[in-house]
Amino acid sequence: MERKKVYIGMDDHRLSVQVCVLDEDGRVLVNRSCHNNLPEIAAAVPEGAVVAAALIESCCGAFDLTDALRTELGWPVTEAHPGIVKRMRHNPDKSDYTDAQMLAELSRVGFVPPVWLAPPWVRELRLLVRLRADLAKHKRAVKTRILAVLRGQRIAEPDEFNRWTKRWLAWIISPGVCSDAGLFVIRSHLAKLDWLCTQIKEVEYKLGDQTAGDPVVERLLCEPGVGPVTAWTMRAIIGEFDRFASGKQLARFCAVTPRNASSGQRMADAGLVRAGDPLLKTVVIEAAQRLRRYEPRWSSFSDQLAERGKPTSVIVAAIANRWVRWLYHQIKELPEQEHPMAA
Repeated sequence: MERKKVYIGMDDHRLSVQVCVLDEDGRVLVNRSCHNNLPEIAAAVPEGAVVAAALIESCCGAFDLTDALRTELGWPVTEAHPGIVKRMRHNPDKSDYTDAQMLAELSRVGFVPPVWLAPPWVRELRLLVRLRADLAKHKRAVKTRILAVLRGQRIAEPDEFNRWTKRWLAWIISPGVCSDAGLFVIRSHLAKLDWLCTQIKEVEYKLGDQTAGDPVVERLLCEPGVGPVTAWTMRAIIGEFDRFASGKQLARFCAVTPRNASSGQRMADAGLVRAGDPLLKTVVIEAAQRLRRYEPRWSSFSDQLAERGKPTSVIVAAIANRWVRWLYHQIKELPEQEHPMAA
């Protein structure tokens, strides 16, 4: 006897999952909230039914749930892009009940905007990369607060040494430079700055250990203008370069592709596409800045665009776009892209 096929949509939350089950004709068999654990989710499927397809919206925690559903229950689970799913919602009202039903319907008809399921080692790298970026952001904020104290008390900095050198730091806490309250605040900020620097070094050591022997990171480090932080960030957020169909697709993922804003007879660009991870876009643009200054090939390209009257921002974006598309083919040709931790 042929088992009944069902299609499942799941709206994931920290403690619960809304599970909607449809049959092949689109009839709702089940739509209820379960605790966020596999036995309860599996129990929502009618007895004797086989899961033909399942869909879950990509969000925090969804990767781990998807992994568990695939490996332990054997369900063919796909993750959907949340931004595209949101645009598909025609009803202005939103609830877990309707969201799960819409995901189940998308799963049934096969109209799914899929998301690449990052393997565990990629998720681990992303945790470390984002931690380092967060610590670096706090470090910049602390430095800004120290300079704000000097600016607020109209203290002129000496010209004989640069900021944040040992001599500059010794001068800033020397007697008579700031008021008593200002000196107390600066010492407090400097203590926090020392702690942040120590934490950043520890994270970088961990990242170096995690990516030791990684062929993609080693190849990226061979590129002019690419340092460890850029290589770690690109490897973590991009993951596997060969999951993209073309260099153009990768450049769009990195958000360094021009955004078309044409309508009718009007042909125009509107900056870069608003997509992708801001951290990835930042390191790619910073790498393009360095390539423009120090790499002859890209310096020549930059000069050509400058002669045509292009502004610096457009030149840097163009270099970033072409460099990523070129880099895609270099990395794709590597014999083994899988990270050592994946073995």
